[in-house]
Amino acid sequence: MIRFNSDYGEGAAPQILERLAATNLEQSPGYGEDAHCQEAARRILDQVKAPGVQVHFLVGGTQTNLTVIAAALRPHQCVLAAQTAHINVHETGAIEACGHKVVTLPTRDGKITAQDIREAVESHYRDPSWEHITQPKMVYLSCPTEVGTLYSLSELEAISALCREKKLYLFLDGARLGYGLTAPACDLTLPDLGRLCDAFYIGGTKQGALFGEAVVLTHPALQEDFRYLMKQKGAMLAKGRLLGIQFEVLFEDDLYWELARHANRLALHLRERLTALGVSFFIDSPTNQQFPILPNRVLDALKDRYSWSFWEAVDGERTAVRLCTSWATREEDVDAFLQDLEEALAR
Repeated sequence: MIRFNSDYGEGAAPQILERLAATNLEQSPGYGEDAHCQEAARRILDQVKAPGVQVHFLVGGTQTNLTVIAAALRPHQCVLAAQTAHINVHETGAIEACGHKVVTLPTRDGKITAQDIREAVESHYRDPSWEHITQPKMVYLSCPTEVGTLYSLSELEAISALCREKKLYLFLDGARLGYGLTAPACDLTLPDLGRLCDAFYIGGTKQGALFGEAVVLTHPALQEDFRYLMKQKGAMLAKGRLLGIQFEVLFEDDLYWELARHANRLALHLRERLTALGVSFFIDSPTNQQFPILPNRVLDALKDRYSWSFWEAVDGERTAVRLCTSWATREEDVDAFLQDLEEALAR
């Protein structure tokens, strides 16, 4: 079975496994206070290029989202997000379980705009009963979005300016950040995120690490007592050096970006070949997630050899599916899938 259903189906980049093995018998302080975490944080800060920033290492994306949001919001406050946002549709109510409501905004492409946010905030305060409604205090974005689309620099600048005007925190989910920032269509950089966001994270789980996300906190209010919240939310790993070592390796010799570029190259190869075969797409994604619309008969013919994620039934005969490439996807597997797909389409 060749799997295209996710970008975290493989283990870890060999360089990470080698370093973990080489440091296996080292003794170090726990809970992220070791030299490896310090060095990994330094390497990340060198690329973010923003003053007064903190870096913390957590195990997974859902854990990271709920910990950052809990750090930002008081009990009566909510987070604004696209209706397709990961925290709304794929985290089993984790944010609500922490006592905070996710208020969603409509979207066609997985993105929300500064105007969408302005209207949500201003309509809240226009309501005479505003004190009876959860107060917007944070905006959640992701790069790439849940459907693989990207915010442009100008879009993120407009959202950031609006958040500062309305005194909202801006938090960007970067579980697939490398795939987003290395996409040829992307004009954002890590320093842009450092100056425009109050918090964001650099995903490792989906990008070559065994597990782990690096949270970057730029707003002083979010930095205060963040480690207390990490501990409370079960996000403080006792063997914290396992996270530090992985990010130390990922940000050594450009590895993080090389792995991301590999996945994007193969995803765009998939897209070009599928387009040439006359396949249409559910959404125009320039990243490692592609969403072709395929005949059900073709999916039935291929399902024993390949896997994908169901996305949406388009009609009685066609389905939109998600194909993910990853840092470890092999070009020969992509070509085998394309060959078999072409033959199935021709039948």
